[in-house]
Amino acid sequence: MNPRLRRGVAALGVLAFLALYIWGVVSLAPFVPEIWWAQLLYFGVAGVAWGVPILPLLTWAEKG
Repeated sequence: MNPRLRRGVAALGVLAFLALYIWGVVSLAPFVPEIWWAQLLYFGVAGVAWGVPILPLLTWAEKG
C-alpha cells in the first residue's frame, strides 16, 4: 500500500476511534461518584488511556 494512502487511512481511523472513545467516556461519566478524587482518577485515566490503542495503528501507518 502506498505510504500516503496508508497515512490517510490511519488518520481517518484515529478520528473515528477518538469520536467513539470520547462518546464512551462522556457516556460513562455520570456513573462516576461525585467525589473529587474519583473524578480526578476517572478523567485522568481516560485522558491518557486513548493513546494505548492508537499506537499499533500509528506504527502500521509509518511502516514502509
